[in-house]
Amino acid sequence: MKRIFLTVGIVFTALFVLSNTGAVAVEQQFAERFVVNGTTIAEGPAGTYNFDKAHTFIGFRVKHMGLIDVPGYFRDFTGSVNYDPKDVSKSSVTFTAQMTSVDTGVKGRDDHLRRADFFEVEKFPEMTFKSTKVEKNGDSLSVTGDLTMKGVTKSVVIPFNITGFLPATERRGALMGIIGETTINRRDFGVNYGTNMPNGIPSIGNDIKVWLQIEAAIPAPAKPAAD
Repeated sequence: MKRIFLTVGIVFTALFVLSNTGAVAVEQQFAERFVVNGTTIAEGPAGTYNFDKAHTFIGFRVKHMGLIDVPGYFRDFTGSVNYDPKDVSKSSVTFTAQMTSVDTGVKGRDDHLRRADFFEVEKFPEMTFKSTKVEKNGDSLSVTGDLTMKGVTKSVVIPFNITGFLPATERRGALMGIIGETTINRRDFGVNYGTNMPNGIPSIGNDIKVWLQIEAAIPAPAKPAAD
């Protein structure tokens, strides 16, 4: 009987050690593969990360009749982040959205947005952003840049967070995640359509909340040539 209890005790001890060793290994692997916020600045690999269109959202929200926010986004865009982990102020961001790709989920409204009342896409087919400064203050970051829409260029500031990195594998390059949000006044860019209601509230809000969720990747490493 004692031998049975001794054997059982050894087995449970071994399982405990193995399970804890496995847990430590998993934690180490997780730490190596995904780093959050403050740590990401030091840990992310340097390079040019191109927006992954399948996992990136360039959207906006605008108040309708002073009641609710109507959301929309752009389906066609390109962009990149040139990231320097040693000195984030040397990083840069650019993106271009095709204005004809605006999508609010309602065809009639989208067609109206493409006309002269709003974006006038035939004359101004693209919206562009080119950063002029990237700053880091503690765990917070912001990018300042020139936003051009409907032929008007204004400097805007976009606070953002880096949500993490994944290292390169044989199938893909390193990945980074970014979320950011800011507010612009549409009238600053010559988008003036919309009348005031009797209570003084505009039928379409002037403030546009810009909402960015970006997954970007360094190109996958080149495969060695076959002998």
